[in-house]
Order: sequence, then structure tokens, then C-alpha cells
Amino acid sequence: MKKIYLDNAATTPIRQEVIDEMVNVMQSEYGNPSSTHSVGRSAKAVVETARKLIAKQLNCNAQEIIFTSSATEATNWILRNAVSHFGVKRIITSKIEHHATLYTILALESEFKIKVDYIKILPNGGLDYSHLDELLAEETKTLVSLMHVNNETGTINDCKKIADICQKNKALFHCDTVQSIGKAVIDLQQTPIDFLVASAHKFHGPKGVGFAFVRKGIVLQPILFGGEQEKGWRAGTESVHQIAGMAKALELAYQNLEEEEKYILELKEYCFSQLKVAFPEVKINGENTFYNILNVVLPFSEEKTAMILFNLDMKGIAVSRGSACQSGSIKPSHVLAEMLNEEDLKKPSLRISFSHYNSKEEIDEFITALKMI
Repeated sequence: MKKIYLDNAATTPIRQEVIDEMVNVMQSEYGNPSSTHSVGRSAKAVVETARKLIAKQLNCNAQEIIFTSSATEATNWILRNAVSHFGVKRIITSKIEHHATLYTILALESEFKIKVDYIKILPNGGLDYSHLDELLAEETKTLVSLMHVNNETGTINDCKKIADICQKNKALFHCDTVQSIGKAVIDLQQTPIDFLVASAHKFHGPKGVGFAFVRKGIVLQPILFGGEQEKGWRAGTESVHQIAGMAKALELAYQNLEEEEKYILELKEYCFSQLKVAFPEVKINGENTFYNILNVVLPFSEEKTAMILFNLDMKGIAVSRGSACQSGSIKPSHVLAEMLNEEDLKKPSLRISFSHYNSKEEIDEFITALKMI
């Protein structure tokens, strides 16, 4: 059975060039980067070249890039440091962040008794920036944690605006850019973000590797001990082939950005136009959404709603009803719960997310399958 993969916000297929790069590194660079002999130094050079490549894409210093296993790890590390070492007494976030952020903040609230404030969400899924300004008027050592692109709806937040508000009010800013890295230009010289996190598997790289950007002048304490890797900030032998694969994936993502963005946006627009023909009452969740994510409410009955993902999966079609990290849950999406009315929450919302590997023919097959449910 042919597989149709329309869940690229959950993870992405690895580019062949990235696989080739990783295989080459695994075969030729087997040394431990911490070893002082030539085999180890050669592996270390691969890691440092990757660091420079990533920094170049984001217009930052290579020493500001720290390799981790994922954005989830990076977020936990940064937020915990902010509270336990920087004296942060309050975190401002939103109720529509990824659970990697929300659950970490709840744990810190319980453990350290910090104050947590939630910025208001507008009916279109956007943030109320004036409310952020109001919250920051309170003179408390604060960190703001807000994502760039929402992983469920694709709603885009204005990172530059948030960063400027934070800078004006002397607050730290942590930004989850998991959905936008490699898919949008991010210039860290122009945008005064303090901390940024990313995962390679979201931009056609390998799973199990990510990175944090930590602004020069900020020193983090490790949460893993046992070695001096990553400036002594993260113990553990570096996964050389994964780091090399991540750098290659990011380099290719930005090389092909203009062409692939145009193609993917056309797919998204085509998909919604065809959905509108098939289901005239279909609605998009959110406004000002990212070009590769389409989240829609379908006018289906409750009986059809329960089995929609199962029926699509039986036809080889992969989509999501929310974040992949919670799609096994029977609870309604915490993101959509902040945006939709009671009636629309009972209807199925599907997240359809695209990549350059998708085609209009696949979208036609997806809509045909939906009509048969």
C-alpha cells in the first residue's frame, strides 16, 4: 500500500544527502572527539565544523551553539537554569505552548514556587502583545518563554517584537523555534533572543539530536555531569554522525528555502481549496499561519470523528489531530481548547502538514479518502 505522509510537523523524512553524510561520518570518523590523538581530533573537527555551519545559518557565533539530544532537553536545561541559577522568580508563557515548555514550567512552579503568568490568547490564535507589555511592567526577575510557530495550528508569533519587549523590560527570552528553524530565516544579530531551541528531525535531519542557542555572556550550569563536553555544559560523548547530519540538513534547508517554501505554500493553498469544494463548511483554525501547517475543523458528526484517524491510517494516510507528542491522548488539544467554541471542539480538527516531498496527487487521494469516511 502506498503511504501518504502529511504529518511533517511531527517529524520529517531524512534527505538522502543527509543520510549519505551520516554514513560517511560513521565509516570514517569513529574517534571520540575528546581523545587527544589524531583520530579523536579528526572527529572533533567534524563536530566543530558542524557548529560553525549551524551558527552561519543563524548569523550567530559558533560558541553560542550547544548540542543536545533534542529541543525538549534544551528547553528543560535552559528553564531550570533560569530559575535555579539566574534568580528568575517568574516565568511568562502561554497556554498554547508545546508540552515540553508547559510541563517543565509546571514542574519548576511546584519545585521552586515561582510565579507563572499566562499571556492572553486572541480568538485567532495569536498572542496579545499589549498584555505581555502589561505583565512585564511588574518589576520581578522574569523569563518569557514563547514559541515562534505553533506546532498545532501553525500560528506565527512575532519573535522580533517579543524580543524587543523583553529587552526593553530587562526580561530573558526563551524561544521554541522547532517548527520554524530551517523553514524561515532567523537572524540572531537582528533579533535579541537569549535562548533558542531546535530539533534536527523537524528539518529533514536525524532524530535524537538538537541544539540550543545561548546568547554570549550567559553561562549555564550542566544538568548532566561526568565530562567536559560542550564547554563543560553537557557531559556525554558527542554523537558525531548525528551532529554532522543535523548541520547538513540545516545547510540544505536554507539552500533550498525559497524554492521549497513556494512549492509547499502552493500545496497548502491547493489542499484547502479542495477541502472547501468537498466540505463547504470546513474552517481553518488560526490566522497568520505558517506555510507548511494547515489545521482545519471538519463538519463531521461525532460518530465519524471518533474513527477519522484510524480510517485514514487504514488507507496509508498519515495526518494528526494535534501534536504527535500527545496524539495518543483522548483529551482535546490544549491549543484548540484556548481558541475554539464548545461546538467546534466536538468536531474533528485535523493538522495537515506538508513538505517538498508531497504532491497534489497525494492531496487528491487524501481528500477522496476523507469523503469516503
